[in-house]
Amino acid sequence: MKLRTSIAYLLSCLILLFFISAESNAQTGTIRGSVYEKETGEPVIFTNVYLKGTTYGSSSDVNGLYVISKIPPGQYTLMVTYLGYDSVSMAVEVIADEIITHNLYLNKASVTLDVVNISAERQEARTETKTSVTKVTPKEITAIPSVGGQPDLAQYLQVVPGVVFTGDQGGQLYIRGGSPIQNKVLLDGMIIYNPFHSIGLFSVFDTDILRNADVYTGGFGAEYGGRISSIMDITTRDGNKKRFAGKVSASTFGAKVMIEGPMSKQKEAGGASSSFVFSAKNSYLEQSSQIFYKYINEDGLPFNYLDLYGKLSFNFGNGSKINLYGFNFTDNVNNYKTIADFSWKSAGGGTNFVIIPAKSAVMIGGHAAYSKYKITLKDNINPERTSEISGFNMGFDFNYFLGRDQLKYGIEVLGFTTDYFFINSVGRTIQQKENTTELGLYVKYKKTAGKVLIEPSFRLQWYASLSTVSPEPRLSMKYNVTDRFRLKFAGGLYSQNLISATSDRDVVNLFYGFLSGPDDLPDEFDGKPVTHNLQKSQHLILGAEFDLGRFITFNLEGYYKNFSQLTNLNRNKIFDDEKAPNEPDLLTKDFIVEKGDAEGIDFTMKFDNRRFYIWAVYSFAYVNRYYEDAHGVLQHYYPHFDRR
Repeated sequence: MKLRTSIAYLLSCLILLFFISAESNAQTGTIRGSVYEKETGEPVIFTNVYLKGTTYGSSSDVNGLYVISKIPPGQYTLMVTYLGYDSVSMAVEVIADEIITHNLYLNKASVTLDVVNISAERQEARTETKTSVTKVTPKEITAIPSVGGQPDLAQYLQVVPGVVFTGDQGGQLYIRGGSPIQNKVLLDGMIIYNPFHSIGLFSVFDTDILRNADVYTGGFGAEYGGRISSIMDITTRDGNKKRFAGKVSASTFGAKVMIEGPMSKQKEAGGASSSFVFSAKNSYLEQSSQIFYKYINEDGLPFNYLDLYGKLSFNFGNGSKINLYGFNFTDNVNNYKTIADFSWKSAGGGTNFVIIPAKSAVMIGGHAAYSKYKITLKDNINPERTSEISGFNMGFDFNYFLGRDQLKYGIEVLGFTTDYFFINSVGRTIQQKENTTELGLYVKYKKTAGKVLIEPSFRLQWYASLSTVSPEPRLSMKYNVTDRFRLKFAGGLYSQNLISATSDRDVVNLFYGFLSGPDDLPDEFDGKPVTHNLQKSQHLILGAEFDLGRFITFNLEGYYKNFSQLTNLNRNKIFDDEKAPNEPDLLTKDFIVEKGDAEGIDFTMKFDNRRFYIWAVYSFAYVNRYYEDAHGVLQHYYPHFDRR
């Protein structure tokens, strides 16, 4: 009943907002289209598209799409400006109640300019509420020194504020007090359960085919759900639509190859086209280290991996598109420190798409994917440990552009199966095989009122296996004090079901398994009843941005994350719950309840004038965790990713 009432309330709000948006667009016109690089046909993201001499404008999104709405009828000059490309302008006529499409094609600039009149990055900083998010493109990844001659997202993330990386201890990522299980990684809308190789220097993503990665370290909007700490949303680029091309590279760490090209070329400007891109990268460090890195280990380094990714893209003249993709990632650590063999493999595939109806102001996006992951650990002492997770996720997003305002809403469904087997140090078997389904509904509205940007959002998350509904309001705001100085805020409520098969008290644990949230948690924790089985957190972030001159940007953020309920594997279980009803929960339960918090300050300075790139970061943070001992007394500990 509670779920039905919540859904009915959310749908009522969406219907009301729809009619308000329809009325607000009356007697005005809309210009929309896509921005492409003329040489390759690849979308150009985050470009400035505006009507010259007016305040009407927009930025292209991660698919190169732009929309300028609520324009009074009349004659205008449409312009697009982006660093590294020649500016483009064209005359357009806006007609009331009409939607016109203009695709724009950019040529790379013959003369490199140090600055353009309008910076897309600066413009976005003024018009978007982005808080605690770092945008990463191949340009940024290749701008920093790389290890082994192979620039990689994993290496770049190690200099992102608030991020702690474990290196060759499994390549795990901890973001602002959140453990890896609390970080959601999306690749073209598909869930990736382990994005980093065991050596810690390389991810499963090939930099040559990346388009953009948004790293949300906290305070993310309602379009994302199912995690309580952070989101990493990664998008790959399309293949070259004009010609066949390829790239081969090798180093002492490994080699990779990338090929791309058109399947059907665009016959005319604005016509349909299709393309492909395929990437393979392999590590032979296990063999090459015996020659080049004997000073580290005479027997060589035990790491090797193979990553395969392919994508087909079909583009239509009006900006609609559909992508099909698939991947296979493997990782092996042989005879790790002479005591264990460790491996994991991941595979999956899916589709994402953008639909732009001819006579409607809405943009429809969607995705559907399936992925699976299996991890295995064999050592000389304990039985083999295994963990598997597999599942699907699919969703639809609806986006309305209302002048400087924006309405977005959508639905997401996912289901996954977990299969876990482990025998702990006292010989107790911990085994779980579960199926679960989650449903998420969300709505987000961005309002621009003078110098103030307000972006409230709301997510309703239903966890079928736990019969629990989680309402999650969120809010993001920004105040443009001046054109160069901005204040910002973000906060919200978050929940998740998925838990880790390792404890936050473990310093090193290569085996990182996955479990569904259990339904047999202790009845009480910290003197209070445990009323649900979800993990939950609350985020609060305050920050400021300052642009110094043309090339320097400072960003300062203070944050607080309250992990009000966490589920952790119980390493102290020695009795079966049914056979020892009088023993404390710490000795009988498979899982225990904990809580914690994280607070800190992140500072970033960025200097970029094309000739020089400087990225300076400082982070200061406290991370705390609390659990109950066998006597019910609350104990405090610092997890190994605390950096005080």
